[in-house]
Amino acid sequence: MSQRKKQTEGIRLFGEWDYDGITVEDPGLRKYISFKPTIVPHTAGRHEHRRFQKSQLPIAERLVNELMRPGHAAGKKIRAMKIVENALRIINLKTGENPLGVFVKALENSAPREDTTRVSYGGVSYHVAVDLSPQRRVDLALRFIAEAARKSAFGNPKSVDEWLADEIILASTADGRSYAVSKKDEMERIAYSSR
Repeated sequence: MSQRKKQTEGIRLFGEWDYDGITVEDPGLRKYISFKPTIVPHTAGRHEHRRFQKSQLPIAERLVNELMRPGHAAGKKIRAMKIVENALRIINLKTGENPLGVFVKALENSAPREDTTRVSYGGVSYHVAVDLSPQRRVDLALRFIAEAARKSAFGNPKSVDEWLADEIILASTADGRSYAVSKKDEMERIAYSSR
């Protein structure tokens, strides 16, 4: 057993969930979803000034960062970490599985493969379908999941933790009621009509 393996052997996310046995089945996303073992998903932006280094961030931290998006919650990383921790706990209770595995399955199911871009020929612009890079696919999937939790929890007595857990569970089963899956299907449908 290598020295590195020995050092990371007992590390669990939030001290509860093991990283072992989690696999990414989509071969395109495999390099862009990182399972670097960490107890607390907070690397203090070490990746920030290097190109393509955000793919080396633990995937739980990328979800935490995505939850800090708009106004009121911006910059409150501890609050966002608590939301993710509680959501993972709820997923574990509802499904009985490792919530990291459920979350990865949700990312795979809500990552769009195609999008449209605007191309202009002689003053007339057309929308043309383009394939998405794996990095952007993961970014969009994370954005859709976090956006679903924020939108659902706004003005609702149910907490954002519960909405996030529900969205991840629905997306992991590719359920049509999932906001992230429906956004992915909508993007792909528009791209298909623009071919």
